[in-house]
Amino acid sequence: MGKTTTMTKFAALAALIAAAGLLLTMVPSMEAHHAFGAEFDPNRPLLLKGPVVKVEWVNPHTWIHMEVTTAEGKKEAWMVEGGTPNSLLRRGLKRDTIKPGSMIVVDGYQAKDRSNRANGRDVTFEDGRKFFLGSSGTGAPYDKERRGR
Repeated sequence: MGKTTTMTKFAALAALIAAAGLLLTMVPSMEAHHAFGAEFDPNRPLLLKGPVVKVEWVNPHTWIHMEVTTAEGKKEAWMVEGGTPNSLLRRGLKRDTIKPGSMIVVDGYQAKDRSNRANGRDVTFEDGRKFFLGSSGTGAPYDKERRGR
């Protein structure tokens, strides 16, 4: 009888440790996914122009790194958040559509902390093609161009 109780306690402890480990692995994912309003300012729209430095095709959001030259001629590194890779794929954007070195224009909203991070709504390519980068249901300001679609 004592052996069974010890094994039951051991099994319960093992299950508790496994559950705690699972919870800890979920914490970074939960922190990484956020609503628009938690991180970006709807009152700070911006237009970024410059070459792409790097593209990160990762969950929960894609990131475009670009170099922007200010009016004073200073070069700044910016990170632009896009929708999830899956949502962009469904709209027709592929991993290699935005290549490092290509010139783009991003219409978006700056981070609340005023860092060089933005939530991208649209990206315009050199040839004039425009692509919606945003993810639906984020709480971002309603895009007037898409009204009625």
